Amino acid sequence: MKRILVTGGAGMIGSNLVKRLVASRAGVICVADNLWRGRREYLFAENGEPVINMDEDFLEVDLRNPVACKRAVEGVDEVFHLADIVAGIRYVFANQTQVFHDNVLIDTNVLKAAAKAGVKRLVYVGTACSYPQEKQTGVDAPPLVEEDMLPANPESAYGWSKLVGELQTELYGRETPMQTGILRLHNVYGNPTDYSMNTSQVIPSLIVKAIRYPSEPFSVWGSGAQGRSFIHVDDVVEGLISMMTRGLGQGPIQLGTSYCTSVRELAEMIISVSGKTIEIHYDLSKPEGDKGRCADCTKAARVLCWKPLRSLKEGLTRTYEWIEEQMRKPT
Repeated sequence: MKRILVTGGAGMIGSNLVKRLVASRAGVICVADNLWRGRREYLFAENGEPVINMDEDFLEVDLRNPVACKRAVEGVDEVFHLADIVAGIRYVFANQTQVFHDNVLIDTNVLKAAAKAGVKRLVYVGTACSYPQEKQTGVDAPPLVEEDMLPANPESAYGWSKLVGELQTELYGRETPMQTGILRLHNVYGNPTDYSMNTSQVIPSLIVKAIRYPSEPFSVWGSGAQGRSFIHVDDVVEGLISMMTRGLGQGPIQLGTSYCTSVRELAEMIISVSGKTIEIHYDLSKPEGDKGRCADCTKAARVLCWKPLRSLKEGLTRTYEWIEEQMRKPT
């Protein structure tokens, strides 16, 4: 049985990936570095039973510590490296120094430890936030291809930190026996998800506002004209699995959709899902991030035999229902 390590395994993407790997009868070790956005309960099945041995295979360690990374990769065959410091616009732009420092340190430690431990294969998860800001020009911007990443000019320190992680991953793939691959993700959503108003990203943030309306205003940061390529977590998990078997050594491969959904469209879809009559307020004093981007996934289709299958309306409905259910639970 292969031993597979998933860093960030208690987060939205990680927990869904862990469940998929366990279902395929892999031996899975989950690392959660601080649980500030992930949760232990995300690793439990609907019957209330954990999907992994929480005493032996769940490690809550600080990946900024190289000793902790060394412990995590012992006896591991493959690594899905998802762990990073990420949140919504509010947090990322208010904590740029810390976000950059911690992400570069985490990636450096994990890659070095994995290579020294003889890990055979590693998939690194990057982000579309690393694309140059001048190429993210709005909802009508042409779909980005992987080669558009250079020359580099991300808008945020988060984007820079993840681009440095891509470079490190490529270097380890060239200079060590460890095979590496880079999966570059556009805006992932789904459940389980962090819906805290301080750290959540745009979809869970707007869903919470819709649920609370009219007790609280439905306020959208920025003009609503900014756009994103939203991709459901189920589709991402399919891409991750395929990446480990088909995409190693093939350079960065992005996952997303070719349609750029404006935040205005997104807000209107969430209101439709809610079944409420909601007045939208656009707060132009708040940052809105990159103006707009979407993805040309020709390479993912060719190399990974991948395409997105879940519609945005379907995914939003499932996410809305999950968050609403969580908010009803007694605290």
